Amino acid sequence: MTDRESMHHAVSRGWREMGTLLVHLARDLPPDARGTLVNQPPTRGSTVLFPTVADMNRNGTRRYDHEVIYGAMGTPIQHELEAAIAAVEGARHTQIVSSGLAACTTPLLAFLGKNGHCLIPDSVYGPTRRFANTVLRRFGVETTYYPPLTDAEGLRAMMRPNTQVVVAESPGSHTFEVQDIRMIADIAHEHGARLLLDNTWGVGIFRPFDHGVDIAVQALTKYPAGHSDSIIGAVSVADEQDWHVLRDTCIQLGQVAGPDDCWLTLRGLRTMGARLERQSRSAIDVALWLADRPEVARVLHPALPSCPGHAIWRRDFSGASSLFGVVFRPEYSQEAMVAMIDSLTLFGIGASWGGYESLVLPTTGGVVRTCAPDAPDCGPAFRLHIGLENPEDLIADLSAGLEVLTGAASYGD
Repeated sequence: MTDRESMHHAVSRGWREMGTLLVHLARDLPPDARGTLVNQPPTRGSTVLFPTVADMNRNGTRRYDHEVIYGAMGTPIQHELEAAIAAVEGARHTQIVSSGLAACTTPLLAFLGKNGHCLIPDSVYGPTRRFANTVLRRFGVETTYYPPLTDAEGLRAMMRPNTQVVVAESPGSHTFEVQDIRMIADIAHEHGARLLLDNTWGVGIFRPFDHGVDIAVQALTKYPAGHSDSIIGAVSVADEQDWHVLRDTCIQLGQVAGPDDCWLTLRGLRTMGARLERQSRSAIDVALWLADRPEVARVLHPALPSCPGHAIWRRDFSGASSLFGVVFRPEYSQEAMVAMIDSLTLFGIGASWGGYESLVLPTTGGVVRTCAPDAPDCGPAFRLHIGLENPEDLIADLSAGLEVLTGAASYGD
């Protein structure tokens, strides 16, 4: 096996293994079924009727059982998606919510209290940071940002008696640090805190609850939905009591997803393994090509040995997704990089990721860090999401773009 073949196997193995599960999960036929549609149709509705008051009251007490009680508390298609995501994550229960950001913020509201303390990695998703700095602060919760690759001693030193939640995001947003989740979980639990993991990059290839995670969140908008046409999120838990706290909070906040978004996501989930097996292999081809380019200082792809936390990725993940970062050498300006991005024809310029199309997003100037300075030997950076296009076509597009980059840099001189 060549080095490239070995890389292809390493990044796509988990997706290949997920294929059968994704096709068949949450599709159990009822015992008396004489025939059923392959895809359950979306169930739209608000009012749920019951034959008697006693039946209505009985169902109302079963709000933790994914029962159909009222449209704002979940519909059959939402419950089917919840069962599917719980199986993918290895969770006891999953709650579907309105967006990926809602998935990040709702459990913070559920498990943090007044005068509490929260630890969040410095590499966290930007809107989660904003929520902590505004809403949580207004509610009397203090947040400390920790270096994403801190060691056990450093993390223990930051824990407080009132630390209630430790947040992890692995790999980190934009900078792709891979965290030691088991170590973080052990320290959180030593101090009576819960560990919340944003597992959006690792859906299907990282089993959070096998590593001590208490709460795992997903932006289902990304790879599970897979077609850039829905906004939806999920929160999963392993403990029954945590489920009661989470479920009550979601009901009290009115957190629910529309049936059409649930249906689109469930349909997308069936093909996620096939899409990501292809996209992860294409991404490593593009990443390896970029790593050899003289204009590039670093490629931030967890499967590359140069990426922070690569050894942990090899130990804990069964594959990789198709999102990674690129950092240029310091002699190239932000303006030159923007000229390159504007010249690309196969990469859309836009936020989000996880669909079938390739995307590019400049990250320099948009990444907030409070406890770690930027690398001094690096220039501007952007993030690439690799879609289902032919990787050779994408490389040709990037090659032409790098000519624009160097031309703009020369013109600036």
